[in-house]
Amino acid sequence: MSFDNEKDLLEAWADFVQRVDPDVVIGYNISNFDFPYLLDRAKALKVSNFPFLGREKNARTEAKDTHFSSKAYGTRDSKHTELQGRIQLDMLQVMQRDHKLRSYSLNSVSFEFLKEQKEDVHHSLITELQNSGPESRRRLAIYCLKDAYLPQRLMDKLMCLINYTEMARVTGVPFNYLLSRGQQIKVISQLFRKAREDGYLIPAYKGEGGDEQYEGATVLDPKQGYYDKPIATLDFASLYPSIMMAHNLCYTTLLDKRTIDRLQLVQDKDYVVTPNNNYFVKSSLRKGLLPEVLEALLAARKAAKADLKKETDPLRRAVLDGRQLALKVSANSVYGFTGATVGRLPCLEISMSVTAYGRQMIEETKRRVEEHYTIKNGYENDAVVIYGDTDSVMVKFGVSDLNKAMEMGAEAAEIVSKAFIRPIRLEFEKVYFPYLLINKKRYAGLYWTRPDHYDKMDTKGIETVRRDNCRLVRTVIETCLRKMLIDRDVKGAEEYTKQVIADLLQNKIDMSQLVISKALAKADYAAKQAHVELAERMRKRDAGSAPALGDRVAYVIVKGSKGKISALTGSER
Repeated sequence: MSFDNEKDLLEAWADFVQRVDPDVVIGYNISNFDFPYLLDRAKALKVSNFPFLGREKNARTEAKDTHFSSKAYGTRDSKHTELQGRIQLDMLQVMQRDHKLRSYSLNSVSFEFLKEQKEDVHHSLITELQNSGPESRRRLAIYCLKDAYLPQRLMDKLMCLINYTEMARVTGVPFNYLLSRGQQIKVISQLFRKAREDGYLIPAYKGEGGDEQYEGATVLDPKQGYYDKPIATLDFASLYPSIMMAHNLCYTTLLDKRTIDRLQLVQDKDYVVTPNNNYFVKSSLRKGLLPEVLEALLAARKAAKADLKKETDPLRRAVLDGRQLALKVSANSVYGFTGATVGRLPCLEISMSVTAYGRQMIEETKRRVEEHYTIKNGYENDAVVIYGDTDSVMVKFGVSDLNKAMEMGAEAAEIVSKAFIRPIRLEFEKVYFPYLLINKKRYAGLYWTRPDHYDKMDTKGIETVRRDNCRLVRTVIETCLRKMLIDRDVKGAEEYTKQVIADLLQNKIDMSQLVISKALAKADYAAKQAHVELAERMRKRDAGSAPALGDRVAYVIVKGSKGKISALTGSER
């Protein structure tokens, strides 16, 4: 199709959308750029039919400025365009929510997941290519096609449409909310449904947010070092949901002392006292709404996983896997919902009780394992819990045989599980061998689930998984860990590191390996960090292409004139 002018083109495209009548519109940054830009151009050219891109007659499509802030997803300024009756799946928003990447450009994301890249056309060349004849326009057309094709390939590869559809079904919220709202809307939606079934009314209340803090999960002090014997890891399955179900923790079961005295309730028979001295009715008297919601979610997840094991059709498997993942995420969000002081229905008595029980259980697990597995009880060595974090403990049984460590781990999980109320269950999941424990929440090791071969090299909290370091740091640390953990060559790791440092000092390292990427957050503005000043400089040069709040800024630190330190963007290098 060919048009004499831009106005005719926009009119034809709006007619095309209405004629095709799509259920889902896919793109990359379409919410924040494409639709607002097209609407602005249509307004400037007075294209009367253009703003009606949705299914509702006479409902205008408008781009509105939005501000989103969430503990899970950070803070972001953007635009939102509502296409009434159509799902808008912006793959940039999906990537920013679901994946921690150094760069969210379509080029970087496509290479990361598809090993494909965009056509090499810089945005500054677009006008020139459009005006330079058929061959140049052909190159531009291929560029546009690739930009439309890659988001669809990403959607298919990552099964985004399936997973988000299942999440919408599970939580009962509109599909578009999943990309534009936080976690709380999912929980409150399920709570409303269950409350209505059970004859409850939920107050229209929103927490103002206070200074009240509560103690979080236990992190046992790590016994730092390099372990050349298998380290068994014991994990609590769905720890926080299990605690809420086991102890019937809910808004509807919370008691105060006056009510207990008035009704003459008996401790341990009628109600429980949590480790932080809150009171909750036992399920034998009244089952809480939250435990009922969680039981339904986890039962549905168990059924989905069972069906997944039996299913052979690839599409059905993808749907079931998306469903069980949505159910897991949904169950894990309930605890956080009760502890959000600026949320819709905060109740710190619940969240404080959950973490208090969790701390107690980690300490109890440590005590039972170390008391049972001793030389005095006939074992080869005294077991030592070398680390514990939130819902897991790492145990050194002292045995050298990997298979034996796995057997003892599974046995320990069974023994300890008997000490807790159902459905709380401790599971043996994996063995680390060898294992490098650096500090709290920072460790690395070879991850084994079967004795014949390790599954992967696993790292937590180390620079290999952090995004705010340059690629060189990640490469060096990853290579050193491989040499130490897989090759068992500590000397080789030392020599490699010295060589990289020498290359760096002699300017032999490509500058692309030194790029740092940081998110632009409001808190950074006061400190005037390098990436903030750089963003300001970019905004003065071209406000349209400058990074917005929440975007990641990529830059390199260099020595400027007179020894001053300067930051450069990719385009300035």
